[in-house]
Amino acid sequence: MDSVISNKQTTEKMKMMRSGLAAGVPITLGYFPIAITYGVLASQSGISLLELTAMSILVYAGAAQFMGTNMFAIGAGGIEIVFATFVLNFRHFVMSLSFANRTKGITNSWKLPLSLGLTDESFSVASLHIEKAKQEYSSYFYGALIIAAYASWIIGSFIGGVLGDVIPSSLSQSMGIALYAMFIALLIPSVKNEVKYGFIALIAMICNYVFTYYLALAEGWAIVCSTLLASFIGMMIMRRSEGK
Repeated sequence: MDSVISNKQTTEKMKMMRSGLAAGVPITLGYFPIAITYGVLASQSGISLLELTAMSILVYAGAAQFMGTNMFAIGAGGIEIVFATFVLNFRHFVMSLSFANRTKGITNSWKLPLSLGLTDESFSVASLHIEKAKQEYSSYFYGALIIAAYASWIIGSFIGGVLGDVIPSSLSQSMGIALYAMFIALLIPSVKNEVKYGFIALIAMICNYVFTYYLALAEGWAIVCSTLLASFIGMMIMRRSEGK
């Protein structure tokens, strides 16, 4: 009897995992070319194959990795890079709390590793399948979804790092547009909902220009200062628009 129950549980877990992997296919297809681009740019910026792959394993944040690579290329210091990427990734705290609140049926021992694997894309797909949280072994569904995206990003980064020594610099420089495309892709959905988000982004651009060309700050610190100042101004704008 126990063996029958055990086999049934294993079957249900495998079913959830297959479902999670299937839900993660669109993410893996989107991540792979971007990860390769990141690997190529990181490699040609002077970051070793081991370092750029380790960054994908430990940081696992596309926009932050592109920004970090770009700041490394312009000679920014370690503190500047860490500070700027921390501010950029602050939204992950909000996503993690939202995910934890929506998946109350999942134990805390699962929520921590799952929240660490969340990205904008995996959070969006997980939100589309939030009904899974009410089902038994739902943690296997979300785990498979996140692992599929995570693995594709790491593998793509590694391949890009290998190709970085082969692809001509003229071609890799044109691939740098992926950095701006990624940030635009993050910005547009917010601007569609609230035009003021676009205004805040414009403030950040102006601040960065002023800090760089008029106040002669190092490019790394100009990015950090303009991000913080624009975030503060944006917070004031949002509070005022909400009447608080």
